[in-house]
Amino acid sequence: MEKLGFLLRPKWLVLAAVALAFAFLCFSVLAPWQLGKNTSTSARNDLITRSVGADPVPISDILTANGFPADDEWRRVTATGSYLPDSEALVRLRSIREQPAYEVITPFVLDGGPTVLVNRGYVLPVEGTRPPDFEPAPTGQVTLDARVRQAEGTSREPIEEDGHLQVYNINPEQIGAAVGVDAIDGYLQLDDDQPGGLGLIELPQTDAGPYLSYGLQWLAFGIMAPLGLAYFVRAEIRERRMSRAEMADAMSGEPGPVPDDRDGPDDRPGSVEEEEFTLPTRREKRARARSASRPTVPSDPRLADRYGKNR
Repeated sequence: MEKLGFLLRPKWLVLAAVALAFAFLCFSVLAPWQLGKNTSTSARNDLITRSVGADPVPISDILTANGFPADDEWRRVTATGSYLPDSEALVRLRSIREQPAYEVITPFVLDGGPTVLVNRGYVLPVEGTRPPDFEPAPTGQVTLDARVRQAEGTSREPIEEDGHLQVYNINPEQIGAAVGVDAIDGYLQLDDDQPGGLGLIELPQTDAGPYLSYGLQWLAFGIMAPLGLAYFVRAEIRERRMSRAEMADAMSGEPGPVPDDRDGPDDRPGSVEEEEFTLPTRREKRARARSASRPTVPSDPRLADRYGKNR
């Protein structure tokens, strides 16, 4: 426990709290958020793909008392009835091909049935942000080819601007209350070349997007945060062990390692330098010559007698 006592210091407590909180957010919020978007995008793409090759069906075949089922979104339907041009609304802050746009919403009374909102298409603003003049919806009975869409959530209250009721989302309950009609949940989005149609709103791209990879990245970050904390704790423990070992060596008086000077001269202060080579003098040469010319006296007496020393 003493070795891990440093973890109770404020610096380490803050670091541990940050790492664990980040890992918790990765696993509980960030990764599920991206993976959830990937699931919803995949489900939408599947519905769009199935609707492209399917024939349109009468709207009465899928219409219920609560509106349109979620599994029938993007499905092609035919609807017969009449527009209510005096109850239109414009949807603000839309983007078409990276350009600001308005979408035109007009109520449509089904023959023998309820009222449903119809997204007639888009118009581009003029003079900056002002809605342009656009073709009104036709009067009388018409038959429409459209796609079923689910209602959007509400964000802000409708406003009156430039002579039009303007909303921020396509929500039948909110728009119906603002224009004075009782619209069912969900709405219709017109196909191309339909009565009352304006700029065609194309189908979304059916690619999965980056949400799956983003979700996996957040999971990886959540795993790396505690692992990084463990790495720093281990490094701190090793550093403390080395410090204690060095202190113990210093207190025991043991000499440190002897440097190996085989690779070159020792340049430390006070070290013995190598002896400088000098040529011998004439006197030293003569002394060495006399010493070399003297006969070697055998140390054994018997050898001396053999060579005539004692004769």
